Parts: sequence; C-alpha cells; structure tokens
Amino acid sequence: MQNEVNEMETGIRDVVREKYGAAALRVSTGGSSCCGAAAALDGCCDPITSNLYSDGQTAQLPEAAVLASFGCGNPTVLAELNPGETVLDLGSGGGIDVLLSAKRVGPTGKAYGLDMTDEMLALAEENKRKAGVTNVEFLKGEIENIPLPDNSVDVVISNCVINLSADKDLVLREAFRVLKPGGRLAVSDVVTTGAMLPEIRQSVLLWVGCVAGALEESEYRNKLTAAGFAGIGVEPTRVYRIEDARTFLSGQGIDVDAIAPQVDGKFMSAFIRAVKPAVKPFENAPCCGPGCCS
Repeated sequence: MQNEVNEMETGIRDVVREKYGAAALRVSTGGSSCCGAAAALDGCCDPITSNLYSDGQTAQLPEAAVLASFGCGNPTVLAELNPGETVLDLGSGGGIDVLLSAKRVGPTGKAYGLDMTDEMLALAEENKRKAGVTNVEFLKGEIENIPLPDNSVDVVISNCVINLSADKDLVLREAFRVLKPGGRLAVSDVVTTGAMLPEIRQSVLLWVGCVAGALEESEYRNKLTAAGFAGIGVEPTRVYRIEDARTFLSGQGIDVDAIAPQVDGKFMSAFIRAVKPAVKPFENAPCCGPGCCS
C-alpha cells in the first residue's frame, strides 16, 4: 500500500515538473501569450491566472517574470508584508511573487523562492538579475521538504501550488516548522465547496489546477489545524462559474449544461490565512520549586 502511495506522489511530482519545466522554456525562448501567464502554460486565455497583478506591480518586473506567473491570486498584497521581514514563496516558478515580496520587505528583509524545476529556477535567476534585486535567494527543493531551518521565516506565501502536492499534510507541517512563532501563512490556492460527481470534479480540477488535487474548504481548514496552525481564515477571491469552464469541459465530451448545477460556483480561488501560535511565556521553562512537576 505504501509503495502505491509513493508511486502516486512520484507520478504527480513528475507531471508537475514536466509541465512547468516546459512552460518555463517556452517563456524563456520568447514564447508569445494572448493574455499573459496562462497562455504560456495552456495556450489560451484563462480566467484563473489572468489579471491578478496591477499594472503598477508588473511595470516593475521583467516581462518573463510576468509571463511565467501561473498563480490564482496575489499573495504578496494579501500577506501585508512589512519591511525587514523574511518571506518564503513555496513553488516560486519564474519568481514574480518573490521579486514583489523583496520590494515590500526592503533591503533589511529577505525573500526566498523554493522550486523543484530546474528550468523555472534558471528563469527566476535571470529575472532576479534583470530586476536588480539583491535580497532574493532561490532554492532548489520540494515544498514537502523545505531546505530551511526551523523558526527561520516570518511569512510563508504560495500561489496555487499547494494544490499540486500529493502530500498536503506534509507541506503544511513543513510550512509550520520553518515559520517563527507568531509567523503567518498567507497563500492563494484553489479550493472546492460542496459535493459533486467524482468524474466531474476530476475534469474540472484538471482545468483549474493542472493536477486534480484541490481540497474542499473544510478539509483545508482541518489540515491546517492538524499541522498546528491557528487563526485560520479562507477568503474567496474568485468564484468560477460554468462560463469559465465551458470551453474546457466542452472539449472533454461532457454535456456542460447538464452538469452546470454541480460545477457552477463550487470552485474558487481563495486567500488562506493562518498563524503559527507564539510561544507562551515560561512555556518551555524548566521545572523548579516544590511540586511544580506533580
């Protein structure tokens, strides 16, 4: 059984690496796009990945960083980053959120980007060079095994990447580990609400998240709680309607109008907040005095 789980995780990881590696190469070789990020990945305009950043933000960045953004939100704004903070972006891709974070935390802060795809890391390094930022470091690794010490970052962000992992519990435990006490998680991700037929969920999630791995909202909350987080909030940022998925689903041999009630409004991009509780005073103090350990 464990071997089957490991094979599934490896298979998903390989699909993600191949898909996003190819997207990075397309962007780095001057591939065109009809509406920014989504076209580089899927070749079409996509309501999930388009129009997430203001012109003022994208004007500060290399074009390739914008074209290589395949997220579903803008965690750099929603995270309310402060000067001097250390921030980590899980699944940083071409680096758009890392570069924007670096500007927000300023020269006294630090922005890390973590990605497992060589092509994306190479593109991110080139974007870093073009942007002229010095408080950025890109790391190679998997979000299930973050190569940073315990209690080392103030904020963990991510942009539509956690849904791609086959072991979300481990991802969230790792995020909790590297956060400082009182640190915060601020991620954009795709979540679902309500029940639907498994085959319909599979088809729509293949469109929404590239790999059918988005969590139901209550399950996301439960996993965050199990990892140790508190102050959990899920705020919808874009709710997807049947019109958003119509073209994709029609190409799958599905009667879109017939399944509309099961799809319409049940998939959304959301901003997910959580906090690593601060250590209480004297919580780890040694036992002293008569009867204190009784």
